Amino acid sequence: MSVTELYTKYTRVWIPDPEDVWRAAEITRDYQEKEPVLHLKLEDETPLQYPVGPSSNPLPFLRNPDILVGENDLTALSYLHEPAVLHNLKVRFLESNHIYTYCGIVLVAINPYEQLQIYGEEVITAYSGQNMGDMDPHIFAVAEEAYKQMARNERNQSMIVSGESGAGKTVSAKYAMRYFATVGGSSSDANVEEKVLASSPIMEAIGNAKTTRNDNSSRFGKYIQIGFNRRYHIIGANMRTYLLEKSRVVFQAEDERNYHIFYQLCASASLPEFRDLSLTSAEDFTFTSMGENIFIEGVNDAEDFKKTREALTLLGIKDSSQSNIFRVLASILHLGNVEIRSERDGESCHISGDDVHLKHFCRLLGVELQQMEHWLCHRKLATASETYVKNMSSKQSANARDALAKHIYARMFDWIVEHINVVLQASSKQHSFIGVLDIYGFETFDINSFEQFCINYANEKLQQQFNSHVFKLEQEEYMKEQIPWTLIDFYDNQPCIDLIEARLGVLDLLDEECKVPKGTDQNWAQKLYKQHLSSAHFQKPRMSNISFIIVHFADKVEYQCDGFLEKNRDTVYEEQINILKASQFQLVADLFHEKDGVPTSKSSKVNVRSAKTTTKTPNREHRQTVGHQFRSSLHLLMDTLNATTPHYVRCIKPNDYKEAFSFDSSRAVQQLRACGVLETIRISAAGYPSRWTYLDFFSRYRVLLKKSDMMLADKKLVCKNLLETLIKDPDMFQFGKTKIFFRAGQVAYLEKLRADKFRAACIKIQKTVRGWLQRVRYRKIRKAAITLQRYGRGYMARRYADFLRLTRAAIICQKQYRMVRDRRAFLRVRQAVVTIQAFTRGMFTRRIYWEFLLHHKAMIIQKNVRGWIQRTKFRRARVAAIIIQCAYRRVRAKRQLKQLKIEARSAEHLKKLNTGMENKIVQLQRKVDDQSKEFKSQSEQLILLNTSLSSEVNKLQKELQQTRSQQGEGGQLQEELKRLKEELEEASAQRKTLEEEYGTEKWRLQQRVEELERENSLLKSEKEEMNQRILQNAKTAEGGSKAAKMEAGLQKELDLERQRYQNLLKEFSRLEQRCENLKEDLSLTKFQPGHRRNTSNQSSLESDSNYPSISTSEVGDTEDSLQLVEEMGMEKAAMDISVFMKLQKRVRELEQERKRLQANVDKMEELSKRKGPEPRSPASEEETADLAYNNLKRQELETENKKLKNDLNELRKAIAERASQNSPSNEMQDSYHVLLSQLKAANEELDARKEEVLILKTQIVSTAQVLENSDQVDDHNVPEMDNRKEPLDKDKALSSYHGLSESKNSHLDWCYVNEDGEMALAYQGLKQVARLLEAQLQSQARQHRDELEALHTQIELLRNDIEKKQDILNYMSSLSPDAKVEYSVQQEITRLTNDNLDLKELVEKLEKNEKKLKKQLRIYMKKVQELEACQAAMDQGGRIKPELTRQVTVQRKEKDFEGMLEYNKEDESLLLKNLITDMRPNMVSATVPCLPAYILFMCIRHADYINDDQKVESLLTSTINAIKKVLKKSDDFEMTSFWLANTSRLLHCLKQYSGDEAFMTQNTSKQNEHCLKNFDLAEYRQVLSDLSIQIYQQLIKVAEGIIQPMIVSAMLESESIPSLAGVKPMGYRNRSSSMDTDADGHTSYTLEALIRQLGQFHSIMSEHGLDPEIMGQVVRQLFHCINAVTLNNLLLRKDVCSWSTGMQLRYNTSQMEEWLRANNLYQSKAAATLEPIIQAAQLLQVKKKTSQDGEAICSLCSSLTSQQIVKILNLYTPLNEFEERVTVAFIRNIQSRLKDRNDPPQLLVDTKQMFPVLFPYTPSALSLETLHIPASLGLNFLVRV
Repeated sequence: MSVTELYTKYTRVWIPDPEDVWRAAEITRDYQEKEPVLHLKLEDETPLQYPVGPSSNPLPFLRNPDILVGENDLTALSYLHEPAVLHNLKVRFLESNHIYTYCGIVLVAINPYEQLQIYGEEVITAYSGQNMGDMDPHIFAVAEEAYKQMARNERNQSMIVSGESGAGKTVSAKYAMRYFATVGGSSSDANVEEKVLASSPIMEAIGNAKTTRNDNSSRFGKYIQIGFNRRYHIIGANMRTYLLEKSRVVFQAEDERNYHIFYQLCASASLPEFRDLSLTSAEDFTFTSMGENIFIEGVNDAEDFKKTREALTLLGIKDSSQSNIFRVLASILHLGNVEIRSERDGESCHISGDDVHLKHFCRLLGVELQQMEHWLCHRKLATASETYVKNMSSKQSANARDALAKHIYARMFDWIVEHINVVLQASSKQHSFIGVLDIYGFETFDINSFEQFCINYANEKLQQQFNSHVFKLEQEEYMKEQIPWTLIDFYDNQPCIDLIEARLGVLDLLDEECKVPKGTDQNWAQKLYKQHLSSAHFQKPRMSNISFIIVHFADKVEYQCDGFLEKNRDTVYEEQINILKASQFQLVADLFHEKDGVPTSKSSKVNVRSAKTTTKTPNREHRQTVGHQFRSSLHLLMDTLNATTPHYVRCIKPNDYKEAFSFDSSRAVQQLRACGVLETIRISAAGYPSRWTYLDFFSRYRVLLKKSDMMLADKKLVCKNLLETLIKDPDMFQFGKTKIFFRAGQVAYLEKLRADKFRAACIKIQKTVRGWLQRVRYRKIRKAAITLQRYGRGYMARRYADFLRLTRAAIICQKQYRMVRDRRAFLRVRQAVVTIQAFTRGMFTRRIYWEFLLHHKAMIIQKNVRGWIQRTKFRRARVAAIIIQCAYRRVRAKRQLKQLKIEARSAEHLKKLNTGMENKIVQLQRKVDDQSKEFKSQSEQLILLNTSLSSEVNKLQKELQQTRSQQGEGGQLQEELKRLKEELEEASAQRKTLEEEYGTEKWRLQQRVEELERENSLLKSEKEEMNQRILQNAKTAEGGSKAAKMEAGLQKELDLERQRYQNLLKEFSRLEQRCENLKEDLSLTKFQPGHRRNTSNQSSLESDSNYPSISTSEVGDTEDSLQLVEEMGMEKAAMDISVFMKLQKRVRELEQERKRLQANVDKMEELSKRKGPEPRSPASEEETADLAYNNLKRQELETENKKLKNDLNELRKAIAERASQNSPSNEMQDSYHVLLSQLKAANEELDARKEEVLILKTQIVSTAQVLENSDQVDDHNVPEMDNRKEPLDKDKALSSYHGLSESKNSHLDWCYVNEDGEMALAYQGLKQVARLLEAQLQSQARQHRDELEALHTQIELLRNDIEKKQDILNYMSSLSPDAKVEYSVQQEITRLTNDNLDLKELVEKLEKNEKKLKKQLRIYMKKVQELEACQAAMDQGGRIKPELTRQVTVQRKEKDFEGMLEYNKEDESLLLKNLITDMRPNMVSATVPCLPAYILFMCIRHADYINDDQKVESLLTSTINAIKKVLKKSDDFEMTSFWLANTSRLLHCLKQYSGDEAFMTQNTSKQNEHCLKNFDLAEYRQVLSDLSIQIYQQLIKVAEGIIQPMIVSAMLESESIPSLAGVKPMGYRNRSSSMDTDADGHTSYTLEALIRQLGQFHSIMSEHGLDPEIMGQVVRQLFHCINAVTLNNLLLRKDVCSWSTGMQLRYNTSQMEEWLRANNLYQSKAAATLEPIIQAAQLLQVKKKTSQDGEAICSLCSSLTSQQIVKILNLYTPLNEFEERVTVAFIRNIQSRLKDRNDPPQLLVDTKQMFPVLFPYTPSALSLETLHIPASLGLNFLVRV
């Protein structure tokens, strides 16, 4: 392209500026060749005529397009020159706050003077494994590149960090080492990486100081080699130091400080351990107060000193050695305060003997005071023949003192570095290393001395190596792409290096002058002038004869010769050193002993050429100078760097005022020139700096193609044809194998053509649209005009019609008006007349009315007065009559009273009163006589009756004695009867109490039922309200309430607690793993928890029954035990074994009684056999009485048995209620279940014994009846009395009464007393009434309990129904119509599957019942056969009276399969081998899910059943260890998922069958029977829970390792929406030399591949039977990983922060959400984890201009932190010039709006964050007895029990 094509109107250029270095301008008129002036316009619209000349002032530099401004890589710029580089760095630094920028292979780092949150662990994780160029520039990216190249190429690497003081070299090197320590952490427990990092604070304390440019400036250079083994783990390190600034120990410029360690010591001088150092404030010492400022803002020296001491301790330096180090450092400070006084002659000096600081110096170093005092003021001169001692002046002594201080500090510095290297020395063979060089950059000051000379000399060597390496990489790139290249001319600074280090160079002449006895700096300067004035790189200043100028690659530097010789000699008097060698302290003596040679580090294994060593001679004059030592060490460093692959970091200081994010262009340009960045740009610009892949070029510039060219399949051919068409000069581009190379400016030209193409297309579109708009506008105007005309004409016609209408209306109105006016006048006159008449008539009428009214009132008054007069007259007459009547009646009464008194005194009245009393007395006397006679007759009859009864009783007593002699111990039955009577009384009392309790309970239950019914109705109404609310909420979603927020907060706290616990568990797992690595040959026996046995587990199998019994001698009664349980309460009774001991005692007593009664029966049978058979009585009434009698006894015993059962049931219920109310803990629940099991066993055994006792008692009674009948006489009835008219019942009652009265004194048999059965019948009636009442109460209680449970169940069902309906409505509302249909089909399939399972379970139950019925049928058939055989035998033996003497055998219930597996102890290892070690998921894929877990639990059940605690403990411990061992060897997702499912299922089984009521609510009755009986495995449940958490964490780790390489490519890079993403120049994108160099390049994944992988994970977990809740948590964790990795890459990559990427990202996240819905995982909170990346995609798409947009962004991005929002806005990059950049003002507006947010400080999302996992209890519906074990597992040694 010609000049006229480039310098046209509107083209932007750069022109020089004295203040800003470069200034932007715009061409206002096309430039023609050979014009002297270029017409420009500045940014402030100021016109400017810029002079142009072919030689003096060339054309200005062209500016890059806006789309290229702010690029990550400077080489991506189309125009590569100084102003473009400076402007790009300035824009990135000030507007985007990006401190790192690539410049080819160089990382430019600008010091922000502010702490940035870009160095956390999450950032290291984000850059780990990434290629250089994939992410935004960062020091971690360079470190990762070095680490990857070391691992891939097996070549040592180096990182060279350079820059001037204050540019941030030390911090950059520190972060690089931190990255290596994190990524390549040591594999052993040595923690080498921590020791490597711990060396930094030590070196900063002893080697860093405050300068005017930097508060923490490194005053030495260091090269740290970090060693790695073959696995690329850190095994050691080694440090080399260069050119320590020793002069700073004795001198500091204004506002500078000495080394930090001195101020740290002074700040900590008050500590007890440092009082011996005699230190005070730093202001009191000369060496620390020269800068007149001992403090640094924001730095606490005391705290830093603590960190220094901690680092020394971590590196293994003992406290004694630390104390010696601090003594030496303190002595230097005291040495500086030693006062040297001059003598009067001026040629000598002395030190006062009372100098305190000298005494402290000698005391701290352990040297003699007098010798040191002498040799500080004298020196020794040696000649060939003799030695002289010469006095020194005060100035010479002060110089000697300062030289000694510098020498001591330098030796102390070297000693510390040497010991650090010893500690960091590699413990094993080093395979490779990465070196980090932190060395001073190019320096130029107003006064430059020997130190600046050495520093600039080192930078010349490094720049030469840098130039050659850059040139080499450029040539390699061209050769790899097979591009013809010519030699690129680059700056070679070898002449400058030769000037310094060649023969007779500056250093040689300096060493030669140092050897001359009288050598001076002036003589050395003259020799330099004489030798090198002819050199192009050496100049002599015009105004000075003691300085010289060297032309370095960066700038000219003038050096002052004063002090060069002294600093090069580094003279210290030998006498002073000898005194220090004789120190009392070994450390001080060792510091100054000369070593034969510097030992090389063992960790450095690089084959480099060592510097030439010189033979040591005794003459100290031949020792090496400082310059010679520095040159040798520099050559060794360069050899090391040349043997490694270097990586460069150039640190830039943006300003001299240490202001945060302030950019001084002049200072920046100066450093860019000095550090070689511009040289890199120049080398790149000399070749082909812009490089595009064919695909990217085609995607970007296909708009320039013709339609026919785009149809070609070969993209390379298309690109070639396009470039040959667009760019005529073939030298402007080259075609490589995979890339197209462009000269500088060609990409800008292509961008201009592309913009012109778009502009032309836009103009054409605008033309067409504007024409269409004008035509539409014309049609609208014409249509409007026609419409207006039509409406106007219509309006005129309507106006005329209105006029005619109004005229006619006016006439009508006039006519009507006139008529109305006349009519109104007439009506007015008529109304007046009528009114006058009315008023006149009214007046006359009112007058007549008043006259009538007055007459009426007068008549009323007269009437009332006359009535009052008559009433008064009547009252007077009545009162007079009453008074007269009263007087007359009083007189008559007095007369009558007087007459009665006279009559009462006469005798005749008394006779009349007593006339009837005599008859009554006679009648009563007769009645008394009759009753006395009757009483005497009755008493005589009673006496006769008593006499006869007493004789009969005596007779019966004799017979009873005879019967007792025959029956032996039959009297025990009477005792049993008494006991039963007492029990009956107790039962009746208990019945009363139960009636009262059940009455109250019934009332309470009725109240509770009513409350539940009301609650049920309320719940139903709430359900309807909830359904309505759900429909409303689906339309208008409202914010969560305050309670929801509190619940979320509590849930968050719970999650945090779980997360802490699981993190501790994870740490435990890591430590356990480390322990296993150290003990590979030993089995894991660390954690073998025991199990706890309850007291009730101490049972044995002593009895013959299947129920466990307890052997004890405890005495007690069953009822007393039950009462004791009620009194003690559940907590004590559940753990007290006495209850069961008493029950067992009761059972044994019944057993003994049964045996005794059996013996009595045998005796009775023998006795009956002896007497012979007795003829059968024909009376059927006797047989009926016997049968009734036996039935009575049987019923009594059954009643007693039922009462005992009821008591036990009540006890069980009471204990259960108290257990549920007072003791919900697992331990009490386990004790309660054990108590119930023992009670049940004792009850069953008691029933069996009772049945046998009842049979035996029945046999005894029948035998007694037989014997009684045989002994009695025929007439055995009671003699009849005289009064036979009385009924028989009365006689029986009377005899029974006397019998009972006699039985109190004599032990009369109760059978005869109750011979008539009346008492027995009464007793039976009472029993039946009690049973009836108890049955009614129990039935009512059961009914109420059932109703209560049914209501509770109904409530739970309603709640579940509401929740399910709400979930289904929420879910259905978010589905598409097709998805709704599919979802309904799935629901129907699920319902049918559940129905099918229920039917299968019903079939299994029916089959079991059928088997049981068949067994019972066989038993009954056997009994029938026995009865038939017995009947046949009886028929053969004769007709004998049937006796109930048949021995009843209690049949034992035949056992079914109980769901247990028995194995021998020696088969345990084989069981674990087949079931765990050799198990593969595909071996049990066709069986029940989690089959190994079920088999293991069935084995555990059998060990529990046989009460073998060692077997249980061994099996569980071995199982856990075997699972851990299998998972340790396998990193397969399928295997990990398989064992996670089995471990969790085994844990659920241990809970489900533990016997704890909390876990038994969903069990079947059969499953409850299978609960563990003897052992409490709560501790093992906790161990299995911890193991499940570890397996879950391993599963997440494996899954994340699989999907993590896919995330970035699938979510950000793949084109899910084709042709949406645009491409822009990317510079060295994916240029990392550590990348795969295959033909296909790096692997690319699509979104479909990622979703397919997630689907595979889900199908594997579902196949293994993993709980849905756990699957949801796994998916949630994986989605968090996807979100974190995607968002972190988005925040660290500028190339993906565009509108098109936001569109792609939003589409990808919607696909992920759709996958969640398709797999019913949307409720697992996994979708919520994608919210940050969804908001980031929306942020990339929304408008970003106005303040309203900023407010919308702040409200939209609630899940993003303020730093993340600002970072995305800063990274937002338009893909073409038609998009607008986000302005700085808009970003500042966003920051101001977000400043009130309390966001975390870190920028990136923590990818290692793991949500706390929760394993919900999920019981299994599988019946263990139906489990089938495949033969392929090889478990035939297991026996089903």
